[in-house]
Amino acid sequence: RKHQPVFISMFSWVKQEQGGRNKEGEMYQTVTEGLQTLYHKKLLPLEEHYLFHDFHSPALEAADFQSKPMVLLVGQYSTGKTTFIRYLLEQDFPGMRIGPEPTTDGFIAVMYGENEGVVPGNALVVDPKKPFRKLNAFGNSFLNRFICSQMPNQVLQSISIIDTPGILSGEKQRISRGYDFAEVLRWFGERVDRIILLFDAHKLDISDEFSEAIRAFKGQDDKIRVVLNKADQVDTQQLMRVYGALMWSLGKVINTPEVVRVYLGSFWAKPLQNTENRRLFEAESQDLFRDIQSLPRNAALRKLNDLIKRARLAKVHAYIISYLKKEMPSLFGREKKKEELIMRLPEIYTILQREHHISPGDFPNVAKMQDMLQHYDFSKFPSLKMKLIESVDKMLASKIAVLMAMIREEESKAPPAMVSGGAFEGSQDGPFGQGYGEGISAGADAEDWIVSREKHRYDEIFYMLMPVNGKITGVNAKKEMMNSRLPNTVLGKIWKLADCDRDGMLDDEEFALAQHLIKIKLEGYELPTELPDHLVPPSHRKNATADALYNHSED
Repeated sequence: RKHQPVFISMFSWVKQEQGGRNKEGEMYQTVTEGLQTLYHKKLLPLEEHYLFHDFHSPALEAADFQSKPMVLLVGQYSTGKTTFIRYLLEQDFPGMRIGPEPTTDGFIAVMYGENEGVVPGNALVVDPKKPFRKLNAFGNSFLNRFICSQMPNQVLQSISIIDTPGILSGEKQRISRGYDFAEVLRWFGERVDRIILLFDAHKLDISDEFSEAIRAFKGQDDKIRVVLNKADQVDTQQLMRVYGALMWSLGKVINTPEVVRVYLGSFWAKPLQNTENRRLFEAESQDLFRDIQSLPRNAALRKLNDLIKRARLAKVHAYIISYLKKEMPSLFGREKKKEELIMRLPEIYTILQREHHISPGDFPNVAKMQDMLQHYDFSKFPSLKMKLIESVDKMLASKIAVLMAMIREEESKAPPAMVSGGAFEGSQDGPFGQGYGEGISAGADAEDWIVSREKHRYDEIFYMLMPVNGKITGVNAKKEMMNSRLPNTVLGKIWKLADCDRDGMLDDEEFALAQHLIKIKLEGYELPTELPDHLVPPSHRKNATADALYNHSED
């Protein structure tokens, strides 16, 4: 029998089954559906065969693929985690408690719901529409401290936020929570889109429990952002020292060559105590907002990335389990051999790296794996089934590439809505938008030409440069403009913006404009690619009324 052709398009592909038989083609309408199908058909069989869920992570469910992007907040008590959520939502949420003492004693998933209310943990983990069913494994002591806070808030239509218990320091952290706190954080870390570590300008020490929590996010470094909250409570000099101390502390715990991104600010709706860094805090909060707003757009890509990470780990796990099975004797001396193999696990990792050309970074933690292997009978482990591994390899080699193309296609057809509402609405429009009335935007809503306010000063310099027929040459202008010490690339851009009639010379208005643009750049603002209408010199405008206004202000 002849094969049917394989059709590949951006929104669907028809899967040709192995073994030369024709089967019904599968149509993937969305990326989410494609990810879900690939996981269940290609990766899940490998995971189940080699007990992956017992060692590493529970099986993924439909809700894991379909859930909204999630933001996880982690930090020591009283660093402002709950206040930060309230700041984003601009309203209280059910179950919220704020205070200087450790108030949030459990995990709160703040999610969208038509009716405001709280869903307790035990009810939450049996809801198939929520991505929390596998948290059931952590038992009652955890579920009694886990709730879902639902409310009809616009921000929560695009993202969900997870509030965590305040991490304790000193003697207090020795009191057991009754569940494995670091393991719960690791579970969330694998499934969320962004992990925000909150620090307080007065609480920079990273306690043992906090260090353990940060280490639980190993392998999720690309999701981590750091917020230095309450930064208005110290002056500029102290803030510089606090920032340096925080980077030093983080460097000892987050072992990556890259410097983690730290956002400075005061994330609550109270007046700033020190206003000297107001502009810095505004810019930092806008950067953080942009980062959070990008989450819905990158959600499909993040899920795809996490699936690839999981597939690589599942493959390595299969190699480890099958190697241990192969080394076990058939009859006698099994216990002794088991102990020997557990001791030799680092060496076995090296052997498998060479044999299968695997990167060392793909292997699970040795000490943790050794500890877990103690509880298993190696002789009951399955042998290596290359068909399962090849199926995953094929998925990584070809199917993932098609999903990548689908993601881009979906975005171009219908871009996901940005996070909006709450604090994300605040200062985008009106006079309190970022940069409004500053730098290049200054004078946009003024009746006169803003450059005319300083033109008398610029004119003195202009006439000293010996203009001919009311204009100075580029050579003469260059000498004066270079006094600013700005690089030639910047001065070249300023020249292009100021030379409105493109004649290679500057009249008095164009020269004043060039000086104004130099001043803007020296104050730390960016230059535009095109000159805004309000900065065009009056004599170069096509609108006669503008000239009349300018002449009137000169009189």
